[in-house]
Amino acid sequence: MDVLIIDDEQSVRDSTRLALEADDHYVEAIDNGKTGLLRLKEDPFDLVILDLNLGDESGLDILGEINKKFPRIPVVMFTAEASIDSAVKAIQLGAMDYLEKPFTPDQLRSVIARSRNWRQMQERIEELEVEVSNQSPPAIFESRDPAMKESLDVLFRAAPTSASLLILGESGTGKSLVARELHRRSHLKDKPFVTISCPSLSKELLESELFGHVKGSFTGAIKDKWGKVHEANGGTLFLDEIGELPIDIQPKLLRLLQEREYERLGETKTRQADVRVIAATNRDLKKCVEEGTFREDLYYRLNVIAVEMPSLRERPNDLKYFADSFVSFFAEQTSRPINGFSDSGLTRLVSHDWPGNLRELRNAIERAVILSRGTELHDVDLPTPEAAIKQSSGDSSTAVTPGGDVTIDQLEEEHIRRVLARSKTLQEASEILGIDQATLYRKRKKLGIE
Repeated sequence: MDVLIIDDEQSVRDSTRLALEADDHYVEAIDNGKTGLLRLKEDPFDLVILDLNLGDESGLDILGEINKKFPRIPVVMFTAEASIDSAVKAIQLGAMDYLEKPFTPDQLRSVIARSRNWRQMQERIEELEVEVSNQSPPAIFESRDPAMKESLDVLFRAAPTSASLLILGESGTGKSLVARELHRRSHLKDKPFVTISCPSLSKELLESELFGHVKGSFTGAIKDKWGKVHEANGGTLFLDEIGELPIDIQPKLLRLLQEREYERLGETKTRQADVRVIAATNRDLKKCVEEGTFREDLYYRLNVIAVEMPSLRERPNDLKYFADSFVSFFAEQTSRPINGFSDSGLTRLVSHDWPGNLRELRNAIERAVILSRGTELHDVDLPTPEAAIKQSSGDSSTAVTPGGDVTIDQLEEEHIRRVLARSKTLQEASEILGIDQATLYRKRKKLGIE
């Protein structure tokens, strides 16, 4: 590894350099932080070993500059004044590890090994991010629809601020993608972006996931755990489907928003957290407040800037634009010679209501591109418009709608298909349908639903 040592003591620089060079590492040693930052600008080092006390300079200040300008370089802090407080502060400010002086060659080797593993993990994460981005269509934050343009304009103007944001809209309208883009456009873009899905866990587990817990605080708490709030400290916490947040947890979230304070489950120590909160929901929070399932004070605290994401059926000017983008992406990804839509395909595209919004459109286009036999997508390649869904047998003029001349089995099948189309996960779909996931799996298999 290429290692840069920044320490104002000659003896420490020499002994550390000799120990590292004995293990075949390339080492440079510098006696002050300012010169060290200039050296990092010139060449990419694999690791920085930084002293906490640098004469007139603060090692923690230099650590902050390194993390800001060279976030991919791990930093190990060392000092002769080791204490729990200074170690914790260094780690909180972004140090990868902490080493007390004097240290042995074996202790130094352990730190080097951990830093190498850290770099390998970061490289693997970057590879996975590239793989995921190559497998998913790029997010589009442009619109030809006036209402959508206004929504995006408000959100992106608020992005650089610290204001809480509330994104409203049906499932599949792209709320989570917009939340990530808001973080990317904010002053916190180099800080953590942490997501928690409010409907995904029971009340007890959700509270633990959000705030953390201490050992023994509940059955199964076999060790201390930090929560998402701690993980997001200094960055953005995205609360997905906040309308599902249990009423018992809402006061604690309100306290976090107002006082920047929280406590882990089973612990009385008050902790500080500086997080920017972005929340999203497909529920009518005003109605939830009236029904008593959502606190009014929390609603107003979240509702500093609230924006509605219009459904796809309310954005006809965007439908063809998004569909063409998805066709181009999946055609290139699958090496299929698909050029666009035939007249019948375009008619089918605009006739469908797309209840699952962009998520349903994406999945439908991907399937159509893969299975299409020609160079254009035809009506048979796309979902049947809801208003024209007919019985699979019997009178072909009867739509599968409640109260029509249809069987219970046909209604159930159509309902399951629609819920699956607009749900993010099978767990979410099973909760909407009121059945467990095993039952949903069996029904999907029986009905031949992918």
